Amino acid sequence: MIDINATMIAQVVNFLVLVVILRALAYEPVAKMLKQRSDKIQDSLDKAAADRKAAEQTLEQYKSQLADANKKAQEIVDRAELTARQEREALVAETKREIERMKATAQAEIQNERNRAFEEMKAEIVTLSLQAAEKIVAKNLSSKENDKLVNDFISGLNSDMFNEAK
Repeated sequence: MIDINATMIAQVVNFLVLVVILRALAYEPVAKMLKQRSDKIQDSLDKAAADRKAAEQTLEQYKSQLADANKKAQEIVDRAELTARQEREALVAETKREIERMKATAQAEIQNERNRAFEEMKAEIVTLSLQAAEKIVAKNLSSKENDKLVNDFISGLNSDMFNEAK
């Protein structure tokens, strides 16, 4: 079985001394280095999580700003469309007023022209009446012939006046 002798005791003592020396020189520094490495990895993971959270917040802010910008852009487009519609309506109304003014001016000119023509016609009638009167006086006709001549003349004038007025 196991034979305990001095060599074995020396080997056990050497092993224990080696364990104490390794523990003091190697285990604690390696454990400390592993602990530092573990802490560094954990810090890196925590920092990455914080960075991810900050990136998500920044993304949300950008999305919010983009939504606000889109909303403002739509408001600007809506205002521009409203302004354009109002200006178009104003131009249409102005054009209608101009057309009405031109129409009124044309009607006034037509009425003036009609009045001028009527005045010319009256002057012509007076002239023709005087000429007819001269003819009647010059022929010295009978009163029946005078009446017939005046009636024919007046009928001719009435038909001429109505034809020109149309």
